Amino acid sequence: MKVPSLRDNAIAAALVLCAGFALVFFYAPLDADQGFIQKIFYLHVPLAMCSLAGFVIGGIFGIAHLRTGKAIYDVRSYVSIHLSVIFGVAVLVTGSIWAKASWGKWWVWDEPTLVSFLIVFLLYCTYYPLRYAIEDRERQARYASVFAITAGAFVPLNFIAVRLAETLVHPRVFATAEGGLTTKMVITFLICFAGMALLWETLVRFELAAKSSRARIGRLRRVLEGEEVATPQSRIAPVPREAS
Repeated sequence: MKVPSLRDNAIAAALVLCAGFALVFFYAPLDADQGFIQKIFYLHVPLAMCSLAGFVIGGIFGIAHLRTGKAIYDVRSYVSIHLSVIFGVAVLVTGSIWAKASWGKWWVWDEPTLVSFLIVFLLYCTYYPLRYAIEDRERQARYASVFAITAGAFVPLNFIAVRLAETLVHPRVFATAEGGLTTKMVITFLICFAGMALLWETLVRFELAAKSSRARIGRLRRVLEGEEVATPQSRIAPVPREAS
């Protein structure tokens, strides 16, 4: 099966996102309780789901790296976590906006849904100093993979906390006893989620391609200057190695 090009991936993400947000404003009905502000749900929740899924994917690539020792899996793990942290920032920002409009407060500390996501986000923020603190490239990759696996196993607790919490603040919108989303809302949400997932995939592929190109240019420059070609030891971000 042929993998779509990065360009095709980007076009698909843009089209699906545009279609999704067009449905948000012109197709999905207003929420009976929250009104127009509820439409931020179609941005906030897909961002959160993609962010959490990206953390888990980073852990899966961490397992692949420890099993095979191939640097490419370490790179993919790093990029997956890096993009998911960025998505996590967007989740917290949009969540705060929604909270202020709906509850009159930017943050509610006794709300387990919010706090559990914040804990996961702060946990992954420690990934960077852990990685940067290790000089040796091989040890850096191994330690980062162990972190990605351990933290990735913690992520599902976020979802479990949401389902088990007896909260009166954060709404449960999927298949609840009170009815949840309408059919039009579900269709709109699924398209928005598909677009956000495509956007996440596109950004991951773009960063991987950028790192690969930068590594090739560096090797070419060293060849032209007559220096010995070696894989650079990066403390900031892993550099993909060409398959031998």
